[in-house]
Amino acid sequence: MAGMFYKCVEKNVGNESERRCAVRIALVSTYPPIECGIGTYADFLVTTIMKTPNEINVISQHGAKGKNVFDAYDPKDGDLSKKIFEMTVRGTPDIVHLQHEYGLYGEMDGIAVLDLIYRFKSTTIPVVATLHTVHPNPGFRIHLILKTMCRELDCVIVHEKSLAHLLETVYDADPAKIHVIPHGARDIPPIENAKTKLKLDGRKVVLLVGYFRPTKGFDRIVELFPRILEKCPRALLVISGKMRVLEFSEYRNVLFSKIDQSPAKEHIEVFRGQFPQKTFDTIVSASDVMVFPYSAGAQSGVMAHAFTFGKPVVTSNLPAFENIVTESQAGSVAVTDEDYVEKIAELLNNQELYDQYSKNALRHVKEKISWEIVAKRTLEVYKQFDLNLPRSRYIYEE
Repeated sequence: MAGMFYKCVEKNVGNESERRCAVRIALVSTYPPIECGIGTYADFLVTTIMKTPNEINVISQHGAKGKNVFDAYDPKDGDLSKKIFEMTVRGTPDIVHLQHEYGLYGEMDGIAVLDLIYRFKSTTIPVVATLHTVHPNPGFRIHLILKTMCRELDCVIVHEKSLAHLLETVYDADPAKIHVIPHGARDIPPIENAKTKLKLDGRKVVLLVGYFRPTKGFDRIVELFPRILEKCPRALLVISGKMRVLEFSEYRNVLFSKIDQSPAKEHIEVFRGQFPQKTFDTIVSASDVMVFPYSAGAQSGVMAHAFTFGKPVVTSNLPAFENIVTESQAGSVAVTDEDYVEKIAELLNNQELYDQYSKNALRHVKEKISWEIVAKRTLEVYKQFDLNLPRSRYIYEE
């Protein structure tokens, strides 16, 4: 079992400088086909790192599959930190990278992650974590968990500068430990004839996509849509989503009721399903404007997908969203109901503005947030540690 991660034949190792710094990485995360935005994030990051002269193995929950993926635990296991640790160290990693969300590490807001970090620290393996949620006003236990993580981890990664500020001011994190690396996006063309495939020809599609939950604010746009339709009669509101593990069923019922009672209900469509990647890409490709009326949250993986296909966005004024819109120049920020109506309608009606935002989104991906850029910056975080590695190459055999 000690050699279970090792596969033997040569991989293309690139130039001489790359040979000298190949790293063996253990990534602890959910992973497809498990339905989880963090799992999707991990999948794209791992796939990109696998193209470099480094080795990466994924330690995940039962149900995860894929090359170099090892399912080790159930999130309800009382000893999940022990199981994750034991599976991870079998691969003798140079560094461990945790993907963190409060629901991923068991009961009590995932407090077992602290035990896991201390286990790795006892072996002197550097431990990095990407923090996907940083609450501005945490309760006692969440504050305790994240403050302890920031103190004990070798470094932390967040996707937005506003989150780095929260870590410093709310959780007393050492600024020297914090690295801001944006959520990645693919640099690929849109799906051809997407509107035709989904029978949306001739419509201006306003898209809401994601899990149904109150903080997403989908119901707000449903209520406003008749006003948007008045300004753009070709508009069609598409709501593409589902509940995650039967969460927020009451909110879903309220949302569907508002759709049924809307005077614009003939101009609203709901897409439901598992949405494998190609289906998801087709839905996004068929949209014209994507709206993010969230009342809570930080980065959005869905917004990164919007930029992948050059889709302008209209977002709420969450600090992270404002930062993304300001940096990308690929959309607008709305505060009031009138803002949402005016800014969505403007993008649907003003082709020149739409084209400019679309070009900006595509440029933002190529220059700032492509997965190649994100993976390179993540590897730079790993290589800041003195790992005492010899001149080496990663070798494997298919």
